[in-house]
Amino acid sequence: MSDKPSSQLALSIRALNKEFIVNGKRIPVLRDINLSIQRGEFVAVVGGSGSGKSTLLRIIAGLETSFSGTVELDGKPIMGPDTDRGFVFQEHRLLPWLTVGKNIAFGWRGPKEHRNQLVSTHLDLVGLKGFGTAYPHQLSGGMSQRAAIARSLINRPKVLLMDEPFGALDAFTKIQMQEEVMKIWRTEGTTVILVTHDIEEAVYLADRVLVMSNRPGTIRAAHEIYLSRPRDRNSADFVEYRRRIFREFFGEKEEPFAYAI
Repeated sequence: MSDKPSSQLALSIRALNKEFIVNGKRIPVLRDINLSIQRGEFVAVVGGSGSGKSTLLRIIAGLETSFSGTVELDGKPIMGPDTDRGFVFQEHRLLPWLTVGKNIAFGWRGPKEHRNQLVSTHLDLVGLKGFGTAYPHQLSGGMSQRAAIARSLINRPKVLLMDEPFGALDAFTKIQMQEEVMKIWRTEGTTVILVTHDIEEAVYLADRVLVMSNRPGTIRAAHEIYLSRPRDRNSADFVEYRRRIFREFFGEKEEPFAYAI
């Protein structure tokens, strides 16, 4: 697929506000979120812990329905979970008593006669061909996340939502998984929204990086990433984007270490 997203609007968020009630007190989590995401765009959302970025993702997924404002997908209000949105959590959440193939099939909501072929197709897509009969405890962390991604994609969602999916992986496995996600994004043409605390990951993967403020979370900046793919993490332009976003979030504080491997 092209590196440039389609001009057709996929997701529209207007005047979104969200609060939680804790011990009788109202705690604002998100404030005045306004966001448009184009079909096929890859957007990364970065921010500190408690900035509301995961809550924003859960609202888009339809897992949080108590909020003010409007959230629409293809012009229709999001009222709850549906197969047009796939969700990859921080943990793979595979069912340990089911094989990998059956875990992937568990998410299928279409005719049964198509299920086996789709499972096989998605095992291939995420690089798990031959592991359909394995159980989750027989997989590495990266392989488990691949299975979780396959499960989230089996219904061909319009939007793939990813909530820090590689945070628990070692550095080299994380890089491998980032490459897998890039391959899937190019192949499927799915709109992707990735929540991450890793600025390098955001710059490497996304067309656009949104920076959220501390609670209550607002979108304090949006950075278009004008770098061709595959991206060179050591290039001067890449490093400059990373520094720019880091300074946007932390002020003039210097980065604590170099990210490039």
